[in-house]
Amino acid sequence: MPQDQISKEIEAKFGNRLRSRVNGVLIENEKILMVKHHMGPERIFWSVPGGGMKFGTSAVDNLEREFLEETGLEIQIDSYLFVHEYLDPPLHAMEHFFLVKRTGGNLILGLDPEMEGGEQILLDIAWMDLDQLKKLPKDSLHPVFWGIKTLPDLGLWKGYFNFGNNSIK
Repeated sequence: MPQDQISKEIEAKFGNRLRSRVNGVLIENEKILMVKHHMGPERIFWSVPGGGMKFGTSAVDNLEREFLEETGLEIQIDSYLFVHEYLDPPLHAMEHFFLVKRTGGNLILGLDPEMEGGEQILLDIAWMDLDQLKKLPKDSLHPVFWGIKTLPDLGLWKGYFNFGNNSIK
């Protein structure tokens, strides 16, 4: 599928509306589990596993489902970390981040069931240490990771954040 078509599909499925998302921070052996997304022409985006919430399903259930779909891993929630507002039109989301622990499963690159067949946006899954995160281009890394000094810092953040990605003033 042409890259510009992927951008159009992402906008059609996820854009021009406010979404609630859940995201899981899984840290093992001083590395964080990251998923690489294909977001359109020349656009790569690394973030932790997660996705949109389904109405009538709890945040915990949604995150467990998203983690299993994207990574093949079963998880349990350890603690709620923070909320981040992602606003980069046409995308706008309130993203809830949770610290999670692995409870089972085998690590595989999964699928995004909202994207059909050849329209898949999940490209890779990787354990990354802090040095690897810092080497990624800023525009291809989720903003919550732009300025972290240590991975455990993520567990110290509490409250609401918007890391300068709000393109509407």
